Amino acid sequence: MAKPKRDIDPVEAKTAILDYCKRKGALVAGVADLDAINRICPPGHRPADMMPRVKSVISLGVGGQTQGAWSVPAKALGYFGSTETRGYTIAYGAAFYIENKYGVPSIYCPPDMDPDAGPRVPLQSLKVHAELAGIGARSLAGDILLHPEFGYMYFASVFTELELEPDAPLETNPCPAPSCVSMYKSIGRTPCMKFCPVQCLDGEVDTETGAQKVMRYDMAACAEMTQQFETVPATLMDAMKAEDEAAREDALFDPDNKILWYKLSAGSGGLFAQCFECMRVCPIATKAPMADPILRYDAAREERERAEAMPKAAAE
Repeated sequence: MAKPKRDIDPVEAKTAILDYCKRKGALVAGVADLDAINRICPPGHRPADMMPRVKSVISLGVGGQTQGAWSVPAKALGYFGSTETRGYTIAYGAAFYIENKYGVPSIYCPPDMDPDAGPRVPLQSLKVHAELAGIGARSLAGDILLHPEFGYMYFASVFTELELEPDAPLETNPCPAPSCVSMYKSIGRTPCMKFCPVQCLDGEVDTETGAQKVMRYDMAACAEMTQQFETVPATLMDAMKAEDEAAREDALFDPDNKILWYKLSAGSGGLFAQCFECMRVCPIATKAPMADPILRYDAAREERERAEAMPKAAAE
């Protein structure tokens, strides 16, 4: 087993690791409470089931779509709306950063499905990691995590044998937004519930406090429309069962199914849960203070200009 390169200050190490994630493009990063993860996640899906000597779980979040993406038709947004691979790239690099800088074993946590549990059960819950690390809170939109400042994000995780102080979950949940509470009071639904194409979202809002009361999510209905990787074997089965050549040709070359073959040949991420209609109408996802990449760029530029001006002012 590799030994640490030197005595490690856990406070300095945590700061350096989270700063690395942000330099590489993460909007937020934090450390989840490992004991809390173990209380929530079932056996077989806890960090130690993947990395036996894990001491810390680092979670990071990257921004979702560009501001312009929310205005395009759903059929186009389904092709380019996801930025999740960017988060995975940062997490992969962070694992190497920790090993190179501190000499402590670390891994990028695969975001993929557990081959023993089926196509809807992940190896690890990146969402639990992010929620406990304080970089997102559960929404009425199928438990999608939202951040009060950055809105809708994708998350990635790193496991390490380096022990770091955990962060706390967000003290308040930004969902539902005040406008969503007002709509709920009026029609009994929030925007995400109203505009879900397959009506897979439902829930209740405490109209006195404006907080979530109950969240219901029909994952099967959502997956049937959006997770087209499950449609491929069904299409092939229809073709195999066809009674004659004409029926088999219809099954394989139906105009809708041709899109499936295109997505497969192009390696399109559009096979994976590419429906954004609940987020398109979510005021937190689209209108949180730093949800807009244009505003984030402007804020970063102003911060750089202030930093550059400080030495000049001091010299004068």
